[in-house]
Amino acid sequence: MASRVRRPEHGGPPELFYDKNEARKYVRNSRMIDVQTKMAGRALELLYLPEGQPCYLLDIGCGSGLSGGYLSDEGHYWVGIDVSPAMLDAALDREMTGDLLLGDMGQGIPFKPGSFDGCISISAVQWLCTANKKSDNPAKRLYCFFSSLYSVLVRGARAVLQLYPENSEQLEFITTQATKAGFTGGVVVDYPNSAKAKKFYLCLFSGPSTSIPMGLKEDEDGEEARESMFTNRRVPYRIARQRLVRKSREWVLEKKERRRRQGKEVRPDTQYTGRKRKPRF
Repeated sequence: MASRVRRPEHGGPPELFYDKNEARKYVRNSRMIDVQTKMAGRALELLYLPEGQPCYLLDIGCGSGLSGGYLSDEGHYWVGIDVSPAMLDAALDREMTGDLLLGDMGQGIPFKPGSFDGCISISAVQWLCTANKKSDNPAKRLYCFFSSLYSVLVRGARAVLQLYPENSEQLEFITTQATKAGFTGGVVVDYPNSAKAKKFYLCLFSGPSTSIPMGLKEDEDGEEARESMFTNRRVPYRIARQRLVRKSREWVLEKKERRRRQGKEVRPDTQYTGRKRKPRF
């Protein structure tokens, strides 16, 4: 499980590593966008949310909003928290529909108890295992994170945290703190025999313990059977949104309607809504 490549968390705190240059990669790099989106889809699948019912989800380490964008495409509402201002600026530039919050997950999740129907996190939790200053205590920061996460979830909800553990000891260290905070569950490993596609998902239950989902495996031809595992019930909904021309009247009306469903204050629609203004001389 150990990696020969220098790990990002060993180079300093995340708010410094994820600067403007790094944030730009999560907006322009097509491969990185594809990987992050697929992991978000897998995490959402492991949440086992009710079919056809929009849920209110928490995205920890939301970054530039790639995973949050997938949640929106699936019809859910979400709030993202991240410690990097540069990554959140990138999310704002992409006009994400979710709410964004600047915060350190190691200091706890600042929401009321029972606020969320579920939680996902992509490539974030392993950062809590590294002390970047003398006052940092990884065990205390992990326990603070997990105990506050347990509180903000409705009872019976799940949290699926995709992570890159440095070794088996670190993975056990993380799961131990989650158990101390009240969670049950375990680790789901997708493609365990693949060097590149292997992914770890910490599936946590805030209610009675249930069976841990099975990890994905390669098919007989050695190819990764990824897409066949995802539901396509909302594919027409995603396609309909993708067909909208950005900044068009239809695009503006659809965006305003989403914000009304989120309970936000939106100006009423008029005949001038979405109308292109003539350039001024």
